[in-house]
Amino acid sequence: MQIPKDVRIVEVGPRDGLQNEKQTITTSTKIKLIEMLTDSGLRYIEAGSFVNPKWVPQMADSAKVFSGISRKTDVTYAALVPNLQGYERAVSVNADEVAIFAAASEAFSQKNINCSIAESIQRFETLISAAKENNIPVRGYISCVAGCPYSGNVDPKLVAKIARDLFTMGCYEISLGDTIGVGTANQIKTIIFEVAQEISIDKIAIHAHDTYGQALANVYASLEMGVQVFDSSVAGLGGCPYAAGASGNLATEDLVYLLNGLGIEHGVDLEKLIQAGNYISHQLGKANQSKVAQAFNNKCK
Repeated sequence: MQIPKDVRIVEVGPRDGLQNEKQTITTSTKIKLIEMLTDSGLRYIEAGSFVNPKWVPQMADSAKVFSGISRKTDVTYAALVPNLQGYERAVSVNADEVAIFAAASEAFSQKNINCSIAESIQRFETLISAAKENNIPVRGYISCVAGCPYSGNVDPKLVAKIARDLFTMGCYEISLGDTIGVGTANQIKTIIFEVAQEISIDKIAIHAHDTYGQALANVYASLEMGVQVFDSSVAGLGGCPYAAGASGNLATEDLVYLLNGLGIEHGVDLEKLIQAGNYISHQLGKANQSKVAQAFNNKCK
């Protein structure tokens, strides 16, 4: 199969990248980051989440973020929601889309949301029904597709079944998340192959983590399978909570550099993207984790 000529990048930095930061990040900082990201050409931003602030205090101001951003008409501003209450809060501040999440591991599901995989999916029925009534698109995440921090290996056929269930319920796209970043290229290809037996390849996205330095290799393997949607986080924001000190999300800058080298269209200005990554890294008092940004910054000194 030929690799795609264009891809869509789902920028998760403002949500997935920032949610585990312990220090307080001001609402105005989050808003400026989002606006810098859209100025770089990114057209899908996961801007926040409406989970219980007791569990994710960093996202407690998501409503203010959504209300404060200067919106562009051609940009999708999405929110992660865990239940109907979260969905209603997201809709009240005009989130364009919502994302829901399930795990491909029973152990992970039980430890994180205290229910089985089947129960977690069933909980979304009322949310998806409400979204259909309001014409709000719903995106589905599956975590731990390549491995679980508690139970180890994950069956690709189980991943495919969950993807089918979420798609059948009404998710327009399923993002396959290698939450702990243990996946390798052939493994990712096997997972995509199994999922593609249940849903069309153009409904599959990849959410790669770089814990073991395999994210770009896994992206390339996914491109070879025909995947055209990739989640990433500016400046590589977001560590892996299950591997102390390990890098987490694939840096958007590194993804864009790879796509540029392959001649794949994506619509993002790399220099402006690096500026956004440098901005938020400075606000957090840490180095930009993107290898491309580091090389660019050193060259420009």
